[in-house]
Amino acid sequence: MKVVEIRMLRWMCGNTRRDMIRNDDIRDGVRMTSVEDKMREARLRWFGHVQKRDTNDPVRRCERLAMDG
Repeated sequence: MKVVEIRMLRWMCGNTRRDMIRNDDIRDGVRMTSVEDKMREARLRWFGHVQKRDTNDPVRRCERLAMDG
């Protein structure tokens, strides 16, 4: 995923790998956070919504399941 992200940022800036510009410099120039961080943020937001649900909802009942073994 990181490779595709950097490839897209290079394309947006008009740079190629032959220009030998570091990935950090490209990301700083575009002022964009990584896709990985954005996905983590969305997962944590969803987890917060799940935690607000009633304990008897099907989503929350899964937390109380006990594993054998």
